[in-house]
Amino acid sequence: MSALPRPSDGLTRITIMQGETRISDDPSVILTTVLGSCISACLYDPLVKVGGLNHFLLAEPGSGDTDIQSLQRYGVYAMEVLINAMMAMGATRSNLKARIYGGASLRDGFRDIGATNALFARRFLRDERIALVGEDVGGTGARRVEFRPTLGLARCRVADTRPVEPARLRVAPPPPPASLGDVEFF
Repeated sequence: MSALPRPSDGLTRITIMQGETRISDDPSVILTTVLGSCISACLYDPLVKVGGLNHFLLAEPGSGDTDIQSLQRYGVYAMEVLINAMMAMGATRSNLKARIYGGASLRDGFRDIGATNALFARRFLRDERIALVGEDVGGTGARRVEFRPTLGLARCRVADTRPVEPARLRVAPPPPPASLGDVEFF
């Protein structure tokens, strides 16, 4: 994670990488990340003016993932870390508002991890009774997200789109037909 001040606007941009979560109550901070099939949840409490952003790779861990380094990649862990950190800064769970971004389908012919991540994020927010006030998920393009945590404002831009190509099987060309009188050596 890195913080870069921009002299022209006086704002500090903090980049969030996979498996990271960042919370802020500083009005000059912008949290930013780039997403493919990953999801970022932007949560904020409009009364306390605190917010945060996480960046998770997969929805839920398998049975073998128990160490803290592995768990940071998963939405179930990232969402709890985000909510608990915000509550430690004075946010109230019932006041939380959420926006989710990412979940692109980046490879044809494979399981759609992005769609699974987006479904998880929606279900988690619904189960926790956190209002989902905006989303930009799915599609085939990577996204750049910028989030002002104290204002709850986000900007999401598609950074790149890829053409959708259907999965194709390669078929070997048929051998040329043999003509009469040809001799074939082995």
